[in-house]
Amino acid sequence: MTYALIAAGVLYVLVRRFMGEPLNARDLLAPPAFLLFFGIRAVDEFQLIYVVPLAAGFAFGALRGMTIKLFERDGHLWQRYTPWTLVVWVTSLGASVGLGLLIGGHAPTQLSIGVSMLGELCALGAKALNTGVPFAPDKTLRNPVQERFHGRHGAS
Repeated sequence: MTYALIAAGVLYVLVRRFMGEPLNARDLLAPPAFLLFFGIRAVDEFQLIYVVPLAAGFAFGALRGMTIKLFERDGHLWQRYTPWTLVVWVTSLGASVGLGLLIGGHAPTQLSIGVSMLGELCALGAKALNTGVPFAPDKTLRNPVQERFHGRHGAS
């Protein structure tokens, strides 16, 4: 059941990002934070053998972050996965399975995906900050009090 939920979540993120979506700080930070939290909780005892696949996952995540297209729309950043992003995802998955077989072990799935998404966060975050374009507003955090003090935003 846990693997099905993880797969569904990853698929959801992939589809949204291939279609293109506003890039806000919460969406950039929340997935790796969530997965790292639950991944660390899933580790009964950290084994040194985890370092190699986790380092590879971080590197593939950073590479994936560099393949993501950033563009400005409605005055803020948007992101879109490219075909190269998919190539890196598939290569990363193959490398993860291969390393697991080669060294005879792997870190918990949530931790592995979280570390990979952390790599993506680092590369994409740096790339985003270098554009000088603001992150998209986080609409889920808006409330009537904020609307009163910050004004209403049009469709963005």
